Amino acid sequence: MTNVDLSIEAPLQIVPRIYPSLATCKRIYQGCLLVADTLMLVLAFTLAYWLRFTVGIAVSADVPPVWQIYATVIAFVTPAWLALFTLLKLYDFDYLLGGTTEYTRIINGCTSGVIFLILANFLFEDFRIARGWLVMSWLLAIVLVCGARLLLRRMAYTMRRRGYFISPVVIVGTNNEAVSLAAQLQESIYSGVSVMGFIGEYGYKPNQPTLTKLAGLPILGTLNNLPDVIKHNQIEQVIIATTALTREQRLETALQLFEMPNVDMTMSSGLYEIFTTGMRVTTKNSVPLLTANRLRLDPVELTLKSLLDYTMIFLAAPALLTLFLVIGVMVKLDSPGPIFYRRRVLGVGGKEFDAFKFRTMVVNGDEMLAQYPEKVAELRATHKLREDPRITRIGHLLRRTSLDELPQLINVLLGQMSLVGPRMIHPDEGTMYGPYKSNLLTVKPGLTGLWQVSGRSDISYEERVRIDMHYIRNYNIWMDVQILFQTIPAVLGKRGAY
Repeated sequence: MTNVDLSIEAPLQIVPRIYPSLATCKRIYQGCLLVADTLMLVLAFTLAYWLRFTVGIAVSADVPPVWQIYATVIAFVTPAWLALFTLLKLYDFDYLLGGTTEYTRIINGCTSGVIFLILANFLFEDFRIARGWLVMSWLLAIVLVCGARLLLRRMAYTMRRRGYFISPVVIVGTNNEAVSLAAQLQESIYSGVSVMGFIGEYGYKPNQPTLTKLAGLPILGTLNNLPDVIKHNQIEQVIIATTALTREQRLETALQLFEMPNVDMTMSSGLYEIFTTGMRVTTKNSVPLLTANRLRLDPVELTLKSLLDYTMIFLAAPALLTLFLVIGVMVKLDSPGPIFYRRRVLGVGGKEFDAFKFRTMVVNGDEMLAQYPEKVAELRATHKLREDPRITRIGHLLRRTSLDELPQLINVLLGQMSLVGPRMIHPDEGTMYGPYKSNLLTVKPGLTGLWQVSGRSDISYEERVRIDMHYIRNYNIWMDVQILFQTIPAVLGKRGAY
């Protein structure tokens, strides 16, 4: 029996699937990718020739501009690179329409292709290719192919909102993990799946005979009639919530699904609710093993995030330096004490560092706060005070506008923080995150974040934890850009600031 909240609804009526065939959509999309890659590679090689021999961007000027030779090279190299893309699984849907793995493999493919050309140029005396053309071909191919695939991905997302590229799935299990999986998969249409409902365990009996829904989704049946449920609902994928079944039940379910070649079977890690960093499959002596990633972001995501941080700071540097100087003088004149305040916080991997802020409190704040026992209790419970007697006059203004946090840009430059990320926490706050603390420490804390544009101090601590976990689990660079733009009106509106 499930231990999650269930709702009582009318008896289940199976609704026929209205989505087009996913297999057909995949073939069309793969064809579009192949055409786009071909065009972009030819364009990259041609542009590189024009830049090298017409514009005159050269590494060495001793190579003659013979277009016929380069046209022949392009004719042979383009299909070779497409074959290399195929070997790197760049047309495999396990690596498409999500994350940065697709772009990483494009970079690897283009780099490998250029290396082969360099080897041919070195081994065969009659095969002479301009080095400038090689370098520009490599860079242009990466940029153009990635750009075209980004555009196609956005088009695919648009089509998903209209019912294309959607795989109907059912989740086997009725426990908390099953409900969490369904909620995450249903959160965005970009996942490419539509959860049609749940499958109860063998012998599953709800505690009420009229119970037909779980967390808003129908219970389509049990493992006893799984084949019929799959047939009637045209299910293409079955997701097994590992913790909902015993080992024997998982084995029996797998044997049933192996007899259905058109239905994919996937299994959760069993740790979904605790780990947000994702898992990778490794093989030891032919034994597949799941390994939890130490960090949430892969190298490409880390690079893009750092590039966004440093670019934004560089562009705003003239205004920031002036603002730093003015605020520093105001803090110093308002009350005795240092300009900056150092707060000990946790960074990636639990490494502690000092986060800089403009000082907004009097230097004898602890003695002053001790005179208000009710406020001491409030601070312990929420780590925030609505009316804090320790705050200086200029401190109120800085906090209301969040300008007190500007010095954390120094931490961003030092690589300890990011412009966007989860809330930074004091080491003592770690216990309030419970099992999610390890997830919080897999990404850099942020100067702003989803919590900043969702109410700031007006939301409960539990809600802050949920928002941080949502950000970490669903991170992408576009979310960072969106949050940065949303931060400006949130700060100007002083929503939830005190």
